[in-house]
Amino acid sequence: MIKEFKDFISRGNVMDLAVGVIMGAAFTAIVQSLVSNLINPLIGLFLGKIDLTNLVFKVGDATFKYGTFIESIINFLIIAFVVFLLVKVMNKVIKSREEEPEPEDTKEDEMVMYLKKISDSLDEKNKEN
Repeated sequence: MIKEFKDFISRGNVMDLAVGVIMGAAFTAIVQSLVSNLINPLIGLFLGKIDLTNLVFKVGDATFKYGTFIESIINFLIIAFVVFLLVKVMNKVIKSREEEPEPEDTKEDEMVMYLKKISDSLDEKNKEN
């Protein structure tokens, strides 16, 4: 069981996944900072309030923090848009790699051409004799 676990961990896909998760977490922190520190104050200017997280309404003892919810929606939309762009770029790269023609063996073609010339030349000499 330990050997199987070691094999599982050492596979490339697991390492790629780990890197992806770490990069995703770091990217999420950047997006949250962008939304909290730049976008939300801009939106808050239009709404007349600086901090969206303070937008709440109360019903009895219940407090509904809809400003925090709006911030989460903005975070999601930005992350989804960036992931969309990344997938689009990756699909373009993959498609361009598939469309590249395979290089032809020009050396073999040249050799065949020279051999054909030699053969033709020998045939002509044989016909003359």
